[in-house]
Formats: sequence, structure tokens, C-alpha cells
Amino acid sequence: MAGTDSAFLIEAATYLGAAAVAVPLFNRFKLGSILGYLAAGVAAGPYGLNLLHRQDGVFHVAELGVVLFMFVIGLELSISRLWSMRQQIFGLGAAQMGITGVVIACLFVAAGVMPVQAAAIAGFSLAFSSTAFALQWLKDRGELNTAYGRQSFSVLLFQDLAVIPLLAAVPVLAGVGADGNALAASAKAIGVIAVVIIVGRFGLDKIFRLVAGSGSREAFAATALLVVALTSLAVAWAGLSMALGAFLAGVLLSESSFKHQIETDIEPFRGLLLGLFFISIGMRLDLGIILQYWLVVLGGASGLVFLKASILFVLAQLMGARKDNALRTAATLSQGGEFSFVVVTLGVGSAMFTDVQANLMSAIVTLSMMLTPALVALANRVAQGSQDNGEDLSGPEAGRDHAVIVGFGRMGQIVSQVLQNSGVDIVAIDRNPQHIRNAERFGFKVYFGDGSRLDMLMNAGAANAQAIILCMDDPEAVNHATASLRASLPNVTIIACAHDRMHEIELRKLGPDVIVRETLESSVLMAREALERMGYESNTIEDYIQQFRVTDRERLLAQIDEGPEAGKHLIHKAYSHTEKR
Repeated sequence: MAGTDSAFLIEAATYLGAAAVAVPLFNRFKLGSILGYLAAGVAAGPYGLNLLHRQDGVFHVAELGVVLFMFVIGLELSISRLWSMRQQIFGLGAAQMGITGVVIACLFVAAGVMPVQAAAIAGFSLAFSSTAFALQWLKDRGELNTAYGRQSFSVLLFQDLAVIPLLAAVPVLAGVGADGNALAASAKAIGVIAVVIIVGRFGLDKIFRLVAGSGSREAFAATALLVVALTSLAVAWAGLSMALGAFLAGVLLSESSFKHQIETDIEPFRGLLLGLFFISIGMRLDLGIILQYWLVVLGGASGLVFLKASILFVLAQLMGARKDNALRTAATLSQGGEFSFVVVTLGVGSAMFTDVQANLMSAIVTLSMMLTPALVALANRVAQGSQDNGEDLSGPEAGRDHAVIVGFGRMGQIVSQVLQNSGVDIVAIDRNPQHIRNAERFGFKVYFGDGSRLDMLMNAGAANAQAIILCMDDPEAVNHATASLRASLPNVTIIACAHDRMHEIELRKLGPDVIVRETLESSVLMAREALERMGYESNTIEDYIQQFRVTDRERLLAQIDEGPEAGKHLIHKAYSHTEKR
């Protein structure tokens, strides 16, 4: 057992070491982290330095990274937004899948390398693009919500929907029988999706509310991971893609108050496992096969990328996309997909493909992924050169001109009302479920989350916010959030609430733009009202209030320099005398 544990730790350390070396190196040369992971897999894998050996087991574990990634993507989409994309999903997505699959199959048959049945399966499996590769690329570049990003996502979503018919077709076309008729399989899939939707719609938010009320961050993160795992397993049992099930769970939670906290808790797992996924893809690149059939592999990968990009470029324009967006979409989805590995493995088991054919197709798909970044860079350069002087350029994206309010207690509620009624978009966060329930009663949307965490704030849109307003009742949380934000986003506007005078002194060292002491203004207002009702003139009251503010600030600056006792003589300093009326 000790030897097994040691071997596992050595292999885990090798994975981490390969990523730690390759990814920063590739990022330094602006080649992207994905290529870094792929290169790490090639170099350390069984066909490189032979430091990593368990590529099949690793691939299955790493697929969880794709599942979590699709879940996070689903969190960023609402059902209404998904419905608005239906024409692109079932129009462009179906056309791309059908035409690309038929063309590739016809080429295989014409070349005499496969019979019709095998060519059809191979053609449609190569028509898939890499969901993990394309979406991660778009997310890294911040382009997932652009016109071509939404177009690319629509095609990928249809491809996930096409998983079940292609998997069902493999044993049928191989002549070994099917695992039940297609009608029963479809009914099973529809039934499972219906159950997932019903449970997700009416049960998930209540479950997360209950767990959040316990105050345990670990339990909350475990619940989020459990929801992803159960949904993915249920949908996979119905014959659909696990990634599709995770995406569906994410969409159902996209309107939940807990979406930002869920995304924050899952993000570290997603990032690590998705990196492991790309390393496992690199490990599959058999350098021996490539050297033996280098002309076939290189020509096949180049041909696959060119063919898929050309078809998608034409289809996207026919469906109304601008030329530059169509070009970017075509380049982004030009590679083969990870689903091809699943189909190839199933095809070998059904005697549809030979081992050599399977290895060649796997090598072609992997190499096509490595070619994609260069093609995307070329497409961006061509698209930028073909753009006009701005006639069709859109304005700022929705959701960028917003304010983030952290803490929805007494102060946060009032600030939110003023800003929202002034036309400002609000993203409100609070870690107290009771505050969230109270806010919902009065029509406010408040998300659950720990606003002291930088990753939570970034997921809530801090990087693009016009102002971040910290209204938490925990001084330490306000301090931590202020320090993290100022270090990471030096130009963002931070307005922080200070619990009391000593807290304001601490906060001033952290550099927020504005500090508002929690009880200061309300206390001044009460004093103003008292003086007015005691017969003082309004101009006298204003003079006294102004003298108080000057004295208070003078004392505060003294305390910052010399300590809490400094300037205490100013507390009892009489104001300039003014007669009553």
C-alpha cells in the first residue's frame, strides 16, 4: 500500500510540475495556457519522456473538469437567454453538424479508407469540436459574451445534444445490435431531463438555502459538487453527455441567489481538473504513429481544420453573421473534439475501426487542437483588417456599467434603493440567508456569497463595476475586501462603510476612495434636528455642523499619526458662539 501511495504521489507531483513549468512558459510567449497543458502532456506522457503512464484513467478523471466547466458556463446563462439562442442552436448548430459530417464521410469513402458505415461514424465524430478547448479559449480572452462567442457556444451546445444519436448509431451500423430501440432511448432521455428540470426548478434553491444557513463553507462547496455529480450521472445514465447534464444544472441555478458563491467554490476544482484534461489529451499524442504516418497525420489535421472552418464560415454568413464574426467562429471551432476519443474507442470495440485507424484519428484530433490557436490568431488579424471605421461596432456590453453592493443589511438596502431607482444596475451580495429572504420579499435580487473574498467579488463583476460599495457589518471583512480589491484592481472605485471611528482609521491605510462612518451622518442629522427644534437659526446650525466636521477630521488625522488618545481635547472644544433667535 505504501508503494502504491508513493507511486500515486510521484505521478501527481509530475502532473503538477509539468503544468507549473509549461503553462507559465507558454503564457510568457502569449501562446495560451491550453497549449501549455497540451505540451506538458506530450512531453511527460508515455510517448515523450514516459514520466506519466495512466492516460486512460487520468482522462476519465479529468473529464470531470469539462463537466464542471460546463456547469459554470450554465450558471452564466439564464433560461430566457438560452431560449433567445434557439435559432442559432438548432439552425447553425444542426447545419454545421450535418454538412460537416456528411462531407468528411464522403471523403473517407471516396478515398477507400473505410466502408460507408464506418465512414459515417468517423465523419460525424470528427464534426464535433472541443467544448473544453473552445470555451476555455473564449473565457480566457473574455470573449464568451461577444457575438461570435455566443455563436460558437450555440454550435457546441447542439453538438452535446447530438451525442445520444451518434452513440446509439455505432452498434447499429457495426451490426452488433443496439442496447434497445431508439424510441425507448429517446423517451428515457426526455424523462430524465424532465425530472432534472423539475427538481432543479423547485428544489435546488431550497437545498442551498438550507446548507447556507448552517454557515459551513465546506458543506456549501460539497453540496455544489454533489449537485453537479448527481445531475451529470443522471443524464449520462439516460445516454446523454455528462457535460450536457452539468450545463443544464447550471442553467437551472442561473437565477438563484447562490450562483456567485457556487461559482466561486467550484472554480478551483474546475481549473485544476480542466488543466488535467488537456494534459491527458497531450498524453494521447502517439509520437511513434505521427513519425510513421507523419504525412497522413499532418495532412489530416490540417485538412480537418481547414474543412471545418470553411464550412462554418460559409454557414455563419448565410445565417446573418458579419464576416469578421463568422471568421472568428470558424477558427474557434475548427479543431476536432474530445468526444471523438469516446467514439473511436467504442468503434474499436465494435470492430468498426482498426487499431491503426483509431490511433491515426486520435492523433489527427489532438494535433488539430494544437493548430487552433495559430488559426484563431490569424483569423483575428484578418478580421481586424477587414473591419470598417466603426459603422457596425456595438457599444459597451450590458452589465458593465453596474455597481456591486456587498452587504444587504441596513445600509446596503438604502444604498441599493437610491442607486437602483437612479437607473444603476445593481449586483448585491450578502452571506446572511435571512437578509436575502427579506430582500426577496420586497423585490430585490441578492446573491449569496462571502463578499470578503476576491474571487467572489470578481465573479460578481468587480473588474467591470463602476463602483464597489462595501456595507458589511463585519469590520474585518470590509478590511480584507478593500485590501484585496485595491491590490488587484487599483483603479476601481471603492466606497467602504466603517463600523466606528477606530475602524475608519484602519480603513484609511488600505486606500478606499470614500469612507463613510456607519453612524456619523445619522448622528449629525439627529443633532441638526435637535438644534432646530430648540430654536437655533438654520444658518447657525449649518455653521455648527461644519465646525464639528472640521474638528472631527482634525482629531481623526491626529489619531492616525499619534494613536487613539491624540486630539481628545478637541472633543470638548466650544464652537464659535451664535445667539438664539
